[in-house]
Amino acid sequence: MKAISFDGKQMKYDDNYPDPKPGEVLVRVSLAGICGTDLEILDGYMAYNGVLGHEFVGVVEKSENPDLIGKRVVGEINAGCNNCDSCKKGMQRHCPNRTVLGILKRDGTFAEFLSLPETNLHVIPDSITDEQAVFVEPLAAAFEIKEQISLKNDWRVAIVGDGRLAQMICQVLKYYCRDITCFGRHQSKLAHLEKFEIPTKIGIDAVDEQSFDLVVEATGSNSGFADTMKLVKPRGTVILKSTIASRENLDLTPTVVNEITLIGSRCGLFKPAIDALATGIVSVDSMIDSTFPLEKFSEAIEHAKKPNTLKVFLKP
Repeated sequence: MKAISFDGKQMKYDDNYPDPKPGEVLVRVSLAGICGTDLEILDGYMAYNGVLGHEFVGVVEKSENPDLIGKRVVGEINAGCNNCDSCKKGMQRHCPNRTVLGILKRDGTFAEFLSLPETNLHVIPDSITDEQAVFVEPLAAAFEIKEQISLKNDWRVAIVGDGRLAQMICQVLKYYCRDITCFGRHQSKLAHLEKFEIPTKIGIDAVDEQSFDLVVEATGSNSGFADTMKLVKPRGTVILKSTIASRENLDLTPTVVNEITLIGSRCGLFKPAIDALATGIVSVDSMIDSTFPLEKFSEAIEHAKKPNTLKVFLKP
């Protein structure tokens, strides 16, 4: 099959890459999204080798369940061992023996085919386009915040970052908290939030400092953490969403002095994300940027790295 493989140093196109091993559901990839995590892996995050990519929509080609064949699906990226305590509690994403699509010991989506356990797959309704469906995985990560903490309507909330994930977090949280501000660095990106009536700012003013009950860091950079700590109130809560390859040290002193609650936040449940797209509660169309064929992966990656770029797709 055609695939883009990564050897830990560089990516290369291979038109004869091994097909996924049998034993799981085989999915023909229709469209794959390039994520910030993919770009971090290229910089050394997770020390990964194999086919990159974890955001996708595709059509089931082979399955032991005949009702699934021909269905359009997206997939949860963590595949647990189903034997450990975490898996028995339904927390496959924290299984110590897990594989993760395009991130850890499992080939990903930048290929013609991928395989996943049937339990990982979700059928997509016809009302959701392929482009929208690719956003299900990161949108689920946005909804995970609601699962982790009890949001209060009167909280002042700041989202730090203006990329794809940050913008979806803004849309999700505005349904639970009435006072939300997005802090970013690119006016062209922040402009996408205007139609959702979400206030935006470039830069932090003195009046903003230590004035937010909840701050969500979704910048993908170390500097985002410093900005986050400027914004959160003493005894406030910070949600950390970025996965960063950099080994720079972070100053955690303000966290101790101001008794800040730090919560790491990663993957989320797919059903709320699928429902939100199907009903139009969350809109992602304005974040769709461009589509490249698999063979032009280098151009796609370079375009995805540009500061003003939103979602870039690869089409096998």
